[in-house]
Amino acid sequence: MALNLDLTETEEILRNTALTFLRRDMPKDLLQSLLETDTGYNEKIWKKAVDMGWPGIIIPEKYGGTDTPLTSAGVLFEALGTGPLPGPYFSSGILGSLIILGSANEVQKDLLLPALVAGERIVALALTEPEYSWEPSAVQTTAKLKDGNFVIDGLKLFIQDAGAATHFIVVARTGEGADPSKGLSLFLVDKEAPGVSVSQVPGFLIGRSFEVKLSSVKISQSDMLGNKDQGWPVLELAIQKSIPVLCAYKVGGCQSLIDMAVEYSRVREQFGQPIGRFQRVQDHIIDMVHHTEAARWATYEALWKLDTQRPAAESVHLAKVLASHGYWEVVTLAHQVFSGISYSKEHSASYHTRTSRSLYSFLGEPAYHRQKLARLLTT
Repeated sequence: MALNLDLTETEEILRNTALTFLRRDMPKDLLQSLLETDTGYNEKIWKKAVDMGWPGIIIPEKYGGTDTPLTSAGVLFEALGTGPLPGPYFSSGILGSLIILGSANEVQKDLLLPALVAGERIVALALTEPEYSWEPSAVQTTAKLKDGNFVIDGLKLFIQDAGAATHFIVVARTGEGADPSKGLSLFLVDKEAPGVSVSQVPGFLIGRSFEVKLSSVKISQSDMLGNKDQGWPVLELAIQKSIPVLCAYKVGGCQSLIDMAVEYSRVREQFGQPIGRFQRVQDHIIDMVHHTEAARWATYEALWKLDTQRPAAESVHLAKVLASHGYWEVVTLAHQVFSGISYSKEHSASYHTRTSRSLYSFLGEPAYHRQKLARLLTT
């Protein structure tokens, strides 16, 4: 089957539903207020998203989800990225769901997945630590078996959507060895459990990023996801599948900025003519298009490969490089087109500024993925 970027009928419905939702239910003042909160959502908006099936978009039908392909999920998230709509839609609906689908036993799936679909539980991945890295060697949080339970101690940093989460998927070290990827296990930790404390990392461009401290948190063995010491391969695969969906969200942000910049260049006049007639403004917009299209093609190629069970690692790394770097550059170029007005917190471009910066390193910054891609290409 060849790569085809034409949308299916289902994908057209997903896209149009999301765009209509953003226009109708997310006026600018509400969007701005949500971006200022630590959760990124309110109950009314979250309930509407649940009713449309977004938190369960990739979860199989037998658990209450809609079981759509990753490519279709990408189409939805590209539309959501035009907002950009904040909230735990990706953290819980994509990344968290994929981790649970890949690691949990059937009893756990029957318990957890319907609750994710219904929006009753919201999960966030707690992986990165003060020694910031997306590699297993950086995980120092420990989970030690004591009196039939695991006791978790450690500090997780820059955790996305922890403010909205009801539970964390905590990566902790349960064994030691020469290979740092071995001896890691996954645990489902209730946010309200004794010993868990959550605080937001300060900073305008950080977004909804949090510190999660775990101090002697007692966890039942039944809350371990998957097998002891074998959590990393499952987590790595879930992250690989999730990355292109996150990239699609960034592509949507890029496209929104292009649309805003083109419209502004037509109506904003300087020296007696629209600024869109000036060569420099045209150059900025053309560069925005180049970054966006590169990210879009790489993203949907990666999604297509994942959906068709083709080797996808190289494409996933490339998509993350182009989408993270592209979103950052498109925002910067958009500010050049809009000039000073866009640096106001009330301007729509500033919403994307914060989002592009806060998501730049999430699931690995471009330099990290360039290194991973280089190793694959030279091995």
